[in-house]
Amino acid sequence: MNRIELEDLVIRYGGTVAVNGVSFEVGRGEHVTLLGPSGCGKTTTLRAIAGLEQPAGGSIRIDGRAMFDAAGRKNVPAEQRGVSMVFQSYAVWPHMSVFDNVAYGLRVRKQSKADIAANVERALALVQMKHLADRSASKLSGGQQQRVALARAIAFSPTVVLFDEPLSNLDAKLRAEMRVELRELQRRLDITSVYVTHDQEEALAISDRVIVMNVGVIEQIGTSEEIYNRPRSRFVADFVGSANIIRGRLTDRTTFEAEGGAILQVTAPPGTHGHETEVAVRTAYIEIAPRSGNNQLVGTVRQRMFHGDFVQYVVECSCGQLIVRRPPTNLLEEGAQVTLSFSPEHTVLLQS
Repeated sequence: MNRIELEDLVIRYGGTVAVNGVSFEVGRGEHVTLLGPSGCGKTTTLRAIAGLEQPAGGSIRIDGRAMFDAAGRKNVPAEQRGVSMVFQSYAVWPHMSVFDNVAYGLRVRKQSKADIAANVERALALVQMKHLADRSASKLSGGQQQRVALARAIAFSPTVVLFDEPLSNLDAKLRAEMRVELRELQRRLDITSVYVTHDQEEALAISDRVIVMNVGVIEQIGTSEEIYNRPRSRFVADFVGSANIIRGRLTDRTTFEAEGGAILQVTAPPGTHGHETEVAVRTAYIEIAPRSGNNQLVGTVRQRMFHGDFVQYVVECSCGQLIVRRPPTNLLEEGAQVTLSFSPEHTVLLQS
């Protein structure tokens, strides 16, 4: 049974449609991320699952039970949905101790003192904060406050945990560390979760599946590898990772004539129609070396930028400027003549 099911969800603010016919399912124990730019409707969708937004249409089911149904005029209050939410701002009360912050929701649910103590201890142990139970929350670092918010969310063993950009207030190094911890915790507890972020690296790293949203609709749903390697649209190719978009026309199902005359062999994902005019090639999949086979372009290095873990080259070739990212070895000089090579597998036709 799916833990969460959304069907044709519509949310309006006055005359503005924020979410327009969104449908997806989240399986038991699955971690799904809603990814997209600001204003795409991802947080609004998350808040609707939690019961914090009133949809105008569609339905939301959790564990097979209708939480919202526009046709049936049903809307279960947030506190009765059995879900927990971790906010971007942490929402940790500074005047309370770590223990009391985590215990708050359990006390609201009128658990016994013994059960509260046991559940708080279990939750704090899971986020490695047990030794700080008596510390004032005002004396915690940002990372520690985020752990307290997470412990509070899982203390009452909710059916579903919802994450609203929980790591965006942390510095880059701590954010990367917390991603690993969140993913490990989710797997150990078999939590069903929906996670919202605008950080595509974060989404790819921690998700079982990614749902890419744009202007209130879903652009693509898939695993991290599917979203990265088989983007269906220009938006997905451009927003998730770094990609070159090459314009041209199909001459047959797998042959593409780029502007400038270069002939490329391409991969056509399911759903393409045969009249597409663009292909995407990820910057990391282009080699700067001749090789046997198709998809080779002669060009000139116009710019080199050192990024530490990789070097980014801008190469002028017959189909325009292509960006190439390579390891920081055997550096090429600006002005060098090069041959770019990439496989048909990584030359993906984009749906019009």
